[in-house]
Amino acid sequence: MGLFDKIKQGMRRTREMFSGRMSELVENYKALDDDFFEDLSDILIMADVGMKTTELAVNRLREKCREEKIGDPEAARTALKEILKDILWAEPMELSSPMVLLIIGVNGVGKTTSIGKLASRMKAMGRRVVICAADTFRAAAAEQLTIWAERAECPIIKQHEGADPAAVVYDGIQAARARHADVLLVDTAGRLHNKAHLMEELKKISRVIEREYPEAAVKALLVIDATTGQNGLNQAQVFGEVANLDGIILTKLDGTAKGGIAVAIRSELGLPVRYIGLGEQLDDMQPFDAKEFVEAIF
Repeated sequence: MGLFDKIKQGMRRTREMFSGRMSELVENYKALDDDFFEDLSDILIMADVGMKTTELAVNRLREKCREEKIGDPEAARTALKEILKDILWAEPMELSSPMVLLIIGVNGVGKTTSIGKLASRMKAMGRRVVICAADTFRAAAAEQLTIWAERAECPIIKQHEGADPAAVVYDGIQAARARHADVLLVDTAGRLHNKAHLMEELKKISRVIEREYPEAAVKALLVIDATTGQNGLNQAQVFGEVANLDGIILTKLDGTAKGGIAVAIRSELGLPVRYIGLGEQLDDMQPFDAKEFVEAIF
């Protein structure tokens, strides 16, 4: 199955809801009046694009239709696709070697499975990957990550539950260097109820990486569950306050009819979506492509 077909199949529920309503809108209107744009706004908001981003997209569409003398609803739908692609587009994240990839996110968003899928994907690309289980506060986190590491056939570095996360990262760095690894994938704790503690923990991990692995590029990706909708935007805002994020991994897109949260996060926080999760299989993590994403939901 090609990449576009996989995304299209995985986002079936989003497409059925969004595309169906868009088709009804186009069929119900013969001209682009205020009612058309108001109904379009409702569709975007129901798709989790969010009030602020919806207003931005609809205003851009109004302007584009006025400038290019677009008066047909079908042509307006095509113009909207280009506007959404433009909002979502970002420069690809460079994968250098060696690099440390910090994976951040609250419990339950699919952080562990995302790490396993990323490890498998990068290994398939010919990269040597080491996984580091630095989320030492959540019960059985290391055990769950070990299962995914075994599935991806990648070594995992871990300690006992409650161990100092920075100490686990230190061990991970030594293992990565000894194995000449290209990527060290680090699972970090995500406790939003105590931002100060989380910030200190991330700072400590960063200091260890800077001191022990200065030659490595460091990137941080936040995992967000697409089914949580606008709550995912709130999580991104909070984590953005405590960590220098390089992008988003959007999971469980196959289980939601509201893929618009990707547009809201990109527009309101400036954070690009880097990967999307479309299922439970090891190869269900796909790099995000703005054009294919928009085409899939339309």
